[in-house]
Amino acid sequence: MIYFALIAHDGKKDDMVAWVNANRSRLEDEALVATHTTGTLIETHTGLNVTKMLSGPLGGDLQIGALIATSQIKAVVFLRDPLTPHPHEPDISALMKVCDTHNIPLATNIATANLLIAQLT
Repeated sequence: MIYFALIAHDGKKDDMVAWVNANRSRLEDEALVATHTTGTLIETHTGLNVTKMLSGPLGGDLQIGALIATSQIKAVVFLRDPLTPHPHEPDISALMKVCDTHNIPLATNIATANLLIAQLT
């Protein structure tokens, strides 16, 4: 299965839910994967099915990175909060590195997420 990955820092989770709702018609036929809290919120507020990994601080970013490295991810929307420190920043950097290494599109804000979804769905 090839997934469309969704990740959001705590300060961006509401933005992610709103973005998924706005793009529901494009995402409903996609296999979605997300870190745990983000995936739970998306399922609760959109009704879409989401495969959930661990939460980001517990390794969910790295689990999604492993899916990227094994060609199971087609794109990543990672709504980052660049103004808040994150203790698992090395995991975030690793996720971005694996996207670059495997040539996987990565959107880190709503503007790039909109461009990405328009091109891939």
